[in-house]
Amino acid sequence: MESWTPTIADDPGPKYLAIVKALAEDIRTGRLPPGARLPPQRTLAKHLKVDLTTVTRAFNEARRSGLIDATTGRGSFVRGPARPPVAARVPDPSGSVDLSMNMPPRPAAARLAERVEAGLSALAGTAGFLDRMQYQDSAGNLADRAAAAQWLGRRLGLLPVQRVLVAAGAQAALAGALAALLKPGDALCVPALTYPGLRMAAERRGARLVSVACDEEGLIPEAFLACCRTEPPRVLYLVPTLDNPTTATLPMARRGRIAEIARTHGVTIIEDDAYGVLAPDAPAPIAALAPDVTWHIATLSKCVSPGLRIAYVAVPGTNEAVRLAAELRAISMMASPLTAALAARWIVGGELDAIIAAIRQENGLRQAVARDSLRGLDVRAHPCGHHLWLPLPEPWRRGEFGAHARQLGLSTVLSDAFAVGPAPEAIRVSLGAAPDRETLRYGLSLLSTLLAHPPGAISTIV
Repeated sequence: MESWTPTIADDPGPKYLAIVKALAEDIRTGRLPPGARLPPQRTLAKHLKVDLTTVTRAFNEARRSGLIDATTGRGSFVRGPARPPVAARVPDPSGSVDLSMNMPPRPAAARLAERVEAGLSALAGTAGFLDRMQYQDSAGNLADRAAAAQWLGRRLGLLPVQRVLVAAGAQAALAGALAALLKPGDALCVPALTYPGLRMAAERRGARLVSVACDEEGLIPEAFLACCRTEPPRVLYLVPTLDNPTTATLPMARRGRIAEIARTHGVTIIEDDAYGVLAPDAPAPIAALAPDVTWHIATLSKCVSPGLRIAYVAVPGTNEAVRLAAELRAISMMASPLTAALAARWIVGGELDAIIAAIRQENGLRQAVARDSLRGLDVRAHPCGHHLWLPLPEPWRRGEFGAHARQLGLSTVLSDAFAVGPAPEAIRVSLGAAPDRETLRYGLSLLSTLLAHPPGAISTIV
């Protein structure tokens, strides 16, 4: 079937998607039997009179949807039994690209679906499995806390199980920590650009946000000290590694200085370490330097999958653990016992490390796509992270940018979502939500083209 040519002229959607639909239909009807070899991509592009990248994108989507197999040097072949067109994973018929949702990518090498299925099946066969279907301690099942202590202990040092809790995601952990540490009206120091979820939880608690100045290396210790002297806070919140949104990583010296200031002035640190395991070169967490004043939160949402809804919290002592457990009970009752057990199983068996390694590698590949696509722009990024910070070039302003980006089908996050005070002219671009690197490259190329022209000229290029 190397002469196969699909009919796509009447399809109103993107051409690459029309090719996938035609392929799926011809497999379903038997025109393309299992094992049939497809034409070379260049040949097919020539027959269809489309760009080679369109056919490459279609073949990649067909491979991910299970329609075909591809082997370097041999070509592409129909994989097997027919699948209806609806079985193909379709990003968005409008051609829009999501660069806003800050989530890890889903590389095939992570084998996430396979590992979830196998892990839950293995758990279902263990003695006492039905006990997992009952209510659990709000701090987490003891076995799950022990696994969490083992995982966190690699970076924090030896951790007693009594100091570790399992929460239903970082948002629940943050809300619980703020409820345990703050009274309405208390001052909460945060970086000038900070995580929106923290802001939302702080506002609900009635906390008073105090902005702390940052530079390209993150929060400035002396600015924090000034806040402690003029407007004494109860808590400092920060993301020390691969900061969201700026991607800055605090150097070790700053971490130590911040811990010293916090201890001297009686300030508790909430260390949101959502991205720490993605950066092998990151300094030790603040909780490893100052465990007596630090509440350390490590979620699996940013390094594995948000669907697990699992975060681990290390607190200074058992009294803090009891207080946090009470707040978690009021907020979410408990973390999902099934996903908590699955995560613990992956920790003990080493699969969590393998998943994170695959995601870290995919992040590196996507960052390479971003460097290539956004060449010439002032991009702030880390090679292992899945977001970047992009100050807008003159004469762009974020309001104009947002309107034009939506017209092109691009979704990013404007700096307003993070700013505690005046917002800079900048955006956060997330690389993980795009279903594949081809879609990401397409979206980033639109972004680059948009920013290469002044706002007034956009009508001539759209």
